[in-house]
Amino acid sequence: MLQGSRSWVFPANPAILSTGVVGGPFEKNGNLASDFDQFYDDLWMGQNTYEKANRTLIEDAVQIALDKKSLQKSDVQYFLTGDLINQITPSSFAARTNGIPYLGLFGACSTSMEGLALSAFIVNYQGAQHVVTGASSHNAATEKQFRYPTEYGGQKPPTAQWTVTGAGYAVIGAGGSITTQEPRVTSATIGKVMDMGLKDPFNMGGAMAPAAADTIAGHFQDLGRDPSYYDLIITGDLAKIGRQTAVEMLREKGFNFSDHQFKDCGMLIYREDQPVQSGASGPGCSATVLYGHLLNEMRKGTYKRILVVATGALLSPLTFQQGETIPCIAHAVSIEYI
Repeated sequence: MLQGSRSWVFPANPAILSTGVVGGPFEKNGNLASDFDQFYDDLWMGQNTYEKANRTLIEDAVQIALDKKSLQKSDVQYFLTGDLINQITPSSFAARTNGIPYLGLFGACSTSMEGLALSAFIVNYQGAQHVVTGASSHNAATEKQFRYPTEYGGQKPPTAQWTVTGAGYAVIGAGGSITTQEPRVTSATIGKVMDMGLKDPFNMGGAMAPAAADTIAGHFQDLGRDPSYYDLIITGDLAKIGRQTAVEMLREKGFNFSDHQFKDCGMLIYREDQPVQSGASGPGCSATVLYGHLLNEMRKGTYKRILVVATGALLSPLTFQQGETIPCIAHAVSIEYI
């Protein structure tokens, strides 16, 4: 059901039935390691290219999510996913492996919430009984495509972010009463593409902050809510620089948050002593933090209502080389566990 100008409310309460979260060796030493289901000890993951390793992350996370609910791939009607690699080939090749009808998505680091919003919409209106959705990224594959191969040893400024090697996937299914013990997707707000003229690919957080602020403000306006409705509002990939910018922009719009209430996945996933500059990024960042850590915290009772806002920088190596600015987007999804 459309509410306001760009938000959906899901009266059927689509449920997050199960999840699968897989990471690499750097994430294994991170701050949220206990919330992952599986790790690889090296970035190759038994493959001969990093792009194939990215595909392996997806395949493993999907299988773990299915196994937790004793579901077969034939029980799933649609597979919605995306990644950062050219033409989202890791996602498409993983779809070749699992054989589930496939909708490939590209929203850069916003893909996780784009997929969750669309999956909840499909399930809410009985377009499917089960949908698998999620997102992934691989540090070495992404660095090779967008910047320099890691073997090059290029220096990065403090504003740069570390791409997560990880995949987070969920099975979305029919809900029922909001009181049953499963996290429910209750609403979503679709973002607009924002471009404030930034060109620096080493300051993605600053570039994405206006899109996050615009979507969060739009969510509150459409649903008639204020920040107090949520125990936690968490962005995907703004990290230190972008988060502070988004907070200031929202304050100018009349919305105030405490540090405890407004967090960022890119600032949670790694330890303080890991060399990640401003923080983490990548589609796998918000996907692994949500489907691992945040849902576990909801089940513990730490949070009852959260708003997850995944942000994406919609650039490519080609647009950067042609001197284009960086258009960005953010999608918000509310999840309740009552």
